[in-house]
Amino acid sequence: MTVQTDTLALAADLARDNPVRYPNESPEYRAARTALLAQEIELRRQIERVAAQRRALPPGGPVTGDYRFQTEDGACDFAGLFGDKQTLGLYSYMFGPERERPCPMCTNLLGAWEGNAADLDQRMSLLVIARSPIEKLIAWKQERGWENLRMATDLTGDYSRDYFGILPDGSEIPSFNIFTRRDGSIRHFWSGEMTGQTADPGQDPRGAPDLPPMWAVLDTTPEGRGTDWYPKLSY
Repeated sequence: MTVQTDTLALAADLARDNPVRYPNESPEYRAARTALLAQEIELRRQIERVAAQRRALPPGGPVTGDYRFQTEDGACDFAGLFGDKQTLGLYSYMFGPERERPCPMCTNLLGAWEGNAADLDQRMSLLVIARSPIEKLIAWKQERGWENLRMATDLTGDYSRDYFGILPDGSEIPSFNIFTRRDGSIRHFWSGEMTGQTADPGQDPRGAPDLPPMWAVLDTTPEGRGTDWYPKLSY
């Protein structure tokens, strides 16, 4: 449900009246925390405003490519990826045939999505698209212990090229695209478009929302995200 933010109480007032207090906190801490809480409330409202604006996008471009996939259940065209759902989410996994092992950052994200995939499948069709053979993707799923994420091979690479899983120079990048099927028409709905060109100075490229939940957890810590480490495939 979209909240009409022009009728909401001021964030500063809500933060001021917040009854939460912790043992032995100083007046200085409480004042700074209350000011931060007001900003967190505003951030929550901004997230909702952006989500509402996203849902209100006009129809995107129709999907016209003759895309072909190999899923874990067999060969499939683009329409078949929807199954019985009206919304389709495709994550382009940096795991092309030239890679022995996939991108650690993609894997970090997908490992978190694995825990929600069965829930998400109640409302949408969600698949992970890569260009490696389906047998390699299935073997990787088994190695990671993933049971709910569904994998598919982009057989020709055309989908990956058209929807920015592959750049013009042939390099792979992660992308997440949402498609809709309404009134017999399949259209692109949304994709994360934040790249290095949209990053703020001194900041790694990131989207908003940031899809990997790991970052949200680290953002609550005094150390933050850090600048001298990177997720690994194993520890």
